Amino acid sequence: MTLPPLAPYRRALETYIDAKDNTRPRRIAEAFAADAVLTISLATSAIAFPARVVGADAIAKTLVTDFGAQYTRCRTYYVCNSLDAHGGVIDALPWLVVMRETASGALRVGHGVYRWIFDDTQAVTGFDIHIARMDVMPDADGALLDALQEGLDYPWLAPATLNARFSALARSAPALAFADAFSRPASAPDRLHRI
Repeated sequence: MTLPPLAPYRRALETYIDAKDNTRPRRIAEAFAADAVLTISLATSAIAFPARVVGADAIAKTLVTDFGAQYTRCRTYYVCNSLDAHGGVIDALPWLVVMRETASGALRVGHGVYRWIFDDTQAVTGFDIHIARMDVMPDADGALLDALQEGLDYPWLAPATLNARFSALARSAPALAFADAFSRPASAPDRLHRI
């Protein structure tokens, strides 16, 4: 049986989400080459990451172990209608994250774009994360987080579904008005950080 051409890429992206959102650092090695390079660009000061990380083990520590120690109930969504890969590159794939900050109990909602580079074996060799926006708001009982995550397909989320859900939430209650800013996928910056 021949796998569809996008199946290995899709599997790698789903493996990454499972590793990060469920704090399973060992899963990173299933998708990333041992010498993979991660670059992160930030258009917000609401979160901090190193600009460059080299090696699957270091990537697992940064994006899974260290991240998982700070955030819980994390759900990361790929906001797209379909996956598009050209020459081993998935460029400007929008994402959305909804999570809880462990120390403060605050809600964090962020979005941006990913850029993935794969080798001939479909292992990730380069991964760029652009964080366009990250909002932080009090949510002691987790009600806002529950409201935002409810009804969203995971991890593949159609832009129309996101828009309908978050726009409706923003109109429904003043405490959720911020959701409108996340109701559309983030756009790629003029120049994604090239690995």
